[in-house]
Amino acid sequence: MPKFLIDVNLPYYFSLWNNNDFVHQKDISDEWTDEQIWEYAKTNNLIIITKDSDFSNKILLREPPPKVIHIRFGNLKMKPFFDHISKYWLDIELLSSHHKLVNVFLDRIEGIG
Repeated sequence: MPKFLIDVNLPYYFSLWNNNDFVHQKDISDEWTDEQIWEYAKTNNLIIITKDSDFSNKILLREPPPKVIHIRFGNLKMKPFFDHISKYWLDIELLSSHHKLVNVFLDRIEGIG
């Protein structure tokens, strides 16, 4: 059963997220509004992984579910993106179990709430 919902604005073909713990929004509907994504994640107790600040703004005003992992660095080529996320994924996942929002920057990771 999936634990994470990957927003459509993140890479679809990404080996780290290619297992049963992850579902990509594209596999459900790549035309959903942010509210539809939020409700789906809430109903299915999924953590949203996104680059969209709307989700991190929303979780600051609400209580989980869902929780949010916000990738907060600009566009990177696929290899540097993969290397960075892969290097810190276990830390990101651990923080997400204790915080409602995890912000992932190039130079740090922070848990909020």
